[in-house]
Amino acid sequence: MEKEKNIKINVKSKYHPERSNPHRNEYFFSYHITIINIGEKTTQLISRYWHITDGKGRIEEVRGPGVVGEQPRLKKGEQFGYTSFCPLPTPFGVMKGAFTMVDDKGSSFDVPISPFQLATPEILN
Repeated sequence: MEKEKNIKINVKSKYHPERSNPHRNEYFFSYHITIINIGEKTTQLISRYWHITDGKGRIEEVRGPGVVGEQPRLKKGEQFGYTSFCPLPTPFGVMKGAFTMVDDKGSSFDVPISPFQLATPEILN
């Protein structure tokens, strides 16, 4: 089994109207990520990469160590969840990315994060 298949990523996004100001093109979204180690070996998240596209096609890339200031180690069956935020100048956007993981033998591998939408409710209707 390929190493990246040993890690499962679940994503839920949410629009926050109370923190947004559409008249100023400010839309505030959160996303909750759950990382689950479904493999046999302990694995550590080392870094993240995000590719964010807003509704006008503008792209922002974000790279950094860990997530929310942590580099969680996950043993077989363990999971780690966190919530982060993404402000956009449009009511719709798409995020995708990857987590770089390292196994106990020091081998690193990337776990892709499938594209997910950041959208206000009226965009989805």
